[in-house]
Amino acid sequence: MLIVNVVLETPDTADFSLWPVADLPSYQFMALSGGMSPLEVGSALAMLADYNSRTSEDDRPVTDASEAIRRLLETDKVIAPGGLRVHDTRTNATVQPGCCCGLEDWREWLDVADGESPWLGHDPSPRFEHADEIVHLWPDGRDAQETPPGQPIEILLGDLPGVLHTVQEGLKGFLSLTSRWATRQAPTLAADLAARLDEDLAISAPLPGTSGEHIS
Repeated sequence: MLIVNVVLETPDTADFSLWPVADLPSYQFMALSGGMSPLEVGSALAMLADYNSRTSEDDRPVTDASEAIRRLLETDKVIAPGGLRVHDTRTNATVQPGCCCGLEDWREWLDVADGESPWLGHDPSPRFEHADEIVHLWPDGRDAQETPPGQPIEILLGDLPGVLHTVQEGLKGFLSLTSRWATRQAPTLAADLAARLDEDLAISAPLPGTSGEHIS
């Protein structure tokens, strides 16, 4: 069975004090879903606020939650370091997003069924290899001319719509929790934050072909 999660990189919160966050190791991956705790949601928002503030022209210190969320909303587009993590329970193989991969591009996986190979980041550099009705997902395949190291995960192309439907459900659950979180931490910006994340992370728009049970 394949287990596919949409994941976000965890922040360095050693000096973070704008709102409560979970005690998580920095720069690992956390799955986004409707089952997250309030502290985990806080950690996810801490990463999004910090990561997107790096392009802000406003260099004044951020002193409260509302100011941090306001600056997040002022970005041209919210981007999120992460992507899709795939685990095969039969072989115990796992493929993680590479560096600089953004979970906002998760819908590009729809193009795999059309023979495309979306970029999945680097160091490691996961890549797709097409073989008829199956795609091999390699955990690290920098050189397309050589057989990559590790063991690939096989995905039936016909299963991809169901896979991505389950990914979308996880994102919808995270969005719902984020809306509740923001109502407590920055109530005047809660609706704007939910709408912005929904749009920039491409969460709620319909997906084609959403039948099947494939993931947990």
